[in-house]
Amino acid sequence: MGPAVTHVPSASPETEPARPRSAAGAGPAPAPPGAGRRARRENLAGYVFMSPWIAGFLLLTAGPMVASLYFAFTDYNLFDAPRWIGLRNFTDMFADPRWRTSVEVTSWYVIVGTPLKLAAALGVALLLNQSRRGQGFYRAAFYAPSLIGASVSVAIVWRALFSDDAVVDRTQQLFGLEAGGWIGDPDRIVYSLVALTVWQFGAPMVIFLAGLKQVPRELYEAAEMDGAGAWRRFWHITLPMISPVLFFNVLLETIHSFQIFGSAYILGGQGNACGPADATLVYTCYLYIQGFENSRMGFASAMAWMLLLAVGLVTAVLFWSQRRWVHYEEASR
Repeated sequence: MGPAVTHVPSASPETEPARPRSAAGAGPAPAPPGAGRRARRENLAGYVFMSPWIAGFLLLTAGPMVASLYFAFTDYNLFDAPRWIGLRNFTDMFADPRWRTSVEVTSWYVIVGTPLKLAAALGVALLLNQSRRGQGFYRAAFYAPSLIGASVSVAIVWRALFSDDAVVDRTQQLFGLEAGGWIGDPDRIVYSLVALTVWQFGAPMVIFLAGLKQVPRELYEAAEMDGAGAWRRFWHITLPMISPVLFFNVLLETIHSFQIFGSAYILGGQGNACGPADATLVYTCYLYIQGFENSRMGFASAMAWMLLLAVGLVTAVLFWSQRRWVHYEEASR
């Protein structure tokens, strides 16, 4: 009778491959010679390519932010050395009636201008989402104002359109409305500013259009078979499906609205310092007046940090509210 033969099972394809071991069989094989040096060279090359961005961030973003935080607690006029005064800039700010006016004007502009701009963008995106001839031309034509709308030249043209006895003034006279330019009227100049903002709906329109392209057509077909009308399809299918895109646009445009400056300053210019009777005295406009016209850079720095806190608070509220009305596809699975 021959010796017993021990059966050795063959390696299964599901078996994890053995790790390479060193000559002594005590663990993983050591890294090849020069691997550490090669990794350091690769990291160094990456940092070299990133150095322009790092330098720009430190010198143009982080550095000025830290400096402005220090200036916010000082009396600084751009010419003399800053003098530490603690919280006096903030207490003076809250007691300043023009600062409160700038907060009111900016809040009104954000609450009114942002929804109107997004409504116009979504409405045009719904129209452009349909297959029609010349669709590419219309998309480019509606997007073009976003490329030039924030420029100084467009704001000057807009001011000319809404001035006394200009195109808008003559047009409203044809419909029997009261004559008089919008630019010199404290009650109407802010509406011309909102109209300029709404006219620049091209950027959110493109984002809305991209979101509409992702909505499955089968959902609309099933809803039509169930007898749902256009409004019900829009409310129960379109809005929930594009809610992440809507949230992104709301967040982005709200932040942009808080930062408005150029158009408000130009429309209310010519000695009026952001509008007659402070009608277009948005927050950044008053910050500019305090910092560069009144040489109160410490006060302006305090205003800038208050604006940053306000935008951060509004952003946090928007992120908190998205749990109630934003529907993500991954969360529904």
